[in-house]
Amino acid sequence: MTRDIQALISQMTLEEKAGLCSGIDFWNLKGIERLGIPSIMVTDGPHGLRKQKQGADHLGLFDSVPATCFPSAAGMASSWNRDLIERVGVALGEECQAEDVAVLLGPGANIKRSPLCGRNFEYFSEDPYLSSEMAANHIKGVQSQGVGTSLKHFAANNQEHRRMSTDAIVDERTLREIYLASFEGAVKQSQPWTVMCSYNKVNGEFASENSYLLTDILKEEWGFEGFVVSDWGAVNERAAGLEAGLELEMPASGGIGDQKIVNAVKNGELSEEKLDRAVERILRIIFMAVDHKQENAAYDQEAHHQLAREVARESMVLLKNEANILPLKKAGTVAVIGEFAKKPRYQGGGSSHIKPTKLENILEEIQKTVGSSTNVLYADGYSLTSDAIDAALLEEAKRAAAAAGTVILFVGLPDRYESEGYDRQHLRMPDNHLALLNAVAEVNENIVVVLSNGSPIEMPWLPKAKGVLEGYLGGQALGGAIADLLFGDANPSGKLAETFPQRLSDNPSFLHFPGEGDKVEYKEGIFVGYRYYDAKGVEPLFPFGYGLSYTTFEYSNLSIDKKELKDTDAVTVRVNVKNTGAVAGQEIVQLYVKDIQSSVVRPEKELKGFEKVALQPGEEKTVVFTLDKRAFAYYNVDLEDWHVETGEFGILIGASSQDIRLHDSIVVESTVSVHKPIHRNTLVGDLLADPLLAPLAKELLAKANEHNPLMSAGPEDEHASDMFEAMMRYLPLRALSNFSGGMFTEEAMADMIRQLNEKQEKLAAVQSI
Repeated sequence: MTRDIQALISQMTLEEKAGLCSGIDFWNLKGIERLGIPSIMVTDGPHGLRKQKQGADHLGLFDSVPATCFPSAAGMASSWNRDLIERVGVALGEECQAEDVAVLLGPGANIKRSPLCGRNFEYFSEDPYLSSEMAANHIKGVQSQGVGTSLKHFAANNQEHRRMSTDAIVDERTLREIYLASFEGAVKQSQPWTVMCSYNKVNGEFASENSYLLTDILKEEWGFEGFVVSDWGAVNERAAGLEAGLELEMPASGGIGDQKIVNAVKNGELSEEKLDRAVERILRIIFMAVDHKQENAAYDQEAHHQLAREVARESMVLLKNEANILPLKKAGTVAVIGEFAKKPRYQGGGSSHIKPTKLENILEEIQKTVGSSTNVLYADGYSLTSDAIDAALLEEAKRAAAAAGTVILFVGLPDRYESEGYDRQHLRMPDNHLALLNAVAEVNENIVVVLSNGSPIEMPWLPKAKGVLEGYLGGQALGGAIADLLFGDANPSGKLAETFPQRLSDNPSFLHFPGEGDKVEYKEGIFVGYRYYDAKGVEPLFPFGYGLSYTTFEYSNLSIDKKELKDTDAVTVRVNVKNTGAVAGQEIVQLYVKDIQSSVVRPEKELKGFEKVALQPGEEKTVVFTLDKRAFAYYNVDLEDWHVETGEFGILIGASSQDIRLHDSIVVESTVSVHKPIHRNTLVGDLLADPLLAPLAKELLAKANEHNPLMSAGPEDEHASDMFEAMMRYLPLRALSNFSGGMFTEEAMADMIRQLNEKQEKLAAVQSI
């Protein structure tokens, strides 16, 4: 339905306009009945619908309506499957329609700076490209059903410690290349209806009133068309927030925020035109929700449950499979040990906690899968209510393990170990989980560990396990998914979307997380996750992009359609992948780009493409990637734009960040000149290293040296000559005058600088044509 939003705004009082900029309660936006503007509902969460029941607690934490609980983002990102993530989004949209929810608050696209962040299970990856691709397809799926999303938490919200007051100090290049890039692709590709600003400050300003983030970048540069909503309680000063680009305050402030807006307009601190633009953005989304509302909407709970099982299978990562212990045979005696098998940890804590439509018991699903052909023993091994080691439970577990051919051990992190609201203090499992593993290893060497956790753990016990399946937080259908994978009814195809370090101290943010007081400095810069481990040569426990399969894959015939191109061109890369094993499987083919030689510090390689391809035994397919300028660019803070330096770039094809199978290179020519103005303190060596300026620089320097016998002659001794050359390289232009004994005047130096700057301007003008 077409509406004249401007006409509606013109009919509103100042108070009505201000009122639309905050909620009416915890979950609902205000409407204006006399103008036919309805109230709409927003609600959590990223991997399932968390809508409070009528009359339940105002947060909806303890009595939400039943909904499908899909695996959390940490797991879904490990699927590396864009289509699957979009299908989850479609299902979430259907459930929102059935519950009359207009906007689903998610997905979360914050970067995993540290494995200690208590909310990492809600976020996709340490890599901005993978994160943005996952978020973009999640958004596409939800919004295809006429339901909005809220991409969160914008920006640099990478810890729970003091999250409402901490100031994230991030340099501009790091902010652009890592933390904002994780949001940028999702906004540009999928246009979420809303973006949620974070609690923290970014470089001294609260995200809720940071006009550089909310207006300059998000709206003007990226073209975001929806409205910005505060995280619940994130507003610092309401009028300042609206001025910066924060349209909607949530939850309701009891009229306090509204009155601040009214006062600011009346006293001239805030223009009414700015308020009108905010109201326009809000109304546009409200009416989109109304126009897309499906009457009598319903969804198939069982179909969504089966989708959750499929997603869980693809989200789990096989980390170890010594002697091909997996898949297990459906025969003999198997001991299932660990209380997680009966009381699974299937999701994280906090605002994303879902009340599932049903929940599978892992032990029961294993028993169903193996049937009567296998004798299944069970022991608790530990209590989930405590970390205390129970000797009686250990002895019971050892008896079961000793009587079995294989042990399936369920361990990991209980709910209390990671949640919204607080960060982890270490990467260890509980003492009683470790004690159980050690005890079982005393009596049985055939141990398969299944992990339930939302983020990495240390594994000093790894040599004692022949098989390790990272189950992450697998959602309500995790039981069947685990059984499918363990016994070969499905082939593991997940790969890690984050690096697992050997120890906490290996993590790049270790010395600077979570900061001091209300300040956290991102001193590791762009070297987050695998970028750091590569650059430092630190061996991780498991690298980014890693995951095993029950089959094998062969890579061949890497081809690139252009070996030389301008940065305005696109290049197509093709590679063949063949299933060389005996069972069907899916391989995640990863493309990384390496800048061979750069004038700025860059990572060893960066993920710039990936595809998940399904292959039958013996089948071969060609995977195609298209790379544009952004695949080769870094953020140049002087240009305030993405820039490609002319030079050679490696094209690396791998099965993980550390398993590169094929490589080639191309040459990319920049179409943009980047030259800093030349001045008295410009170094001689920098001029001579510039291929465009070097000829003129040499000519001018030769003239200058005519007045400087010392500099023109140089020493005869070879060592002294090297030293003299190095001194010349780092000599500022002003020193030419100093060392000439007054023969090379300040006027001559000024003329040299003028000529060199004019040359730069002419070159830049030619390149821009």
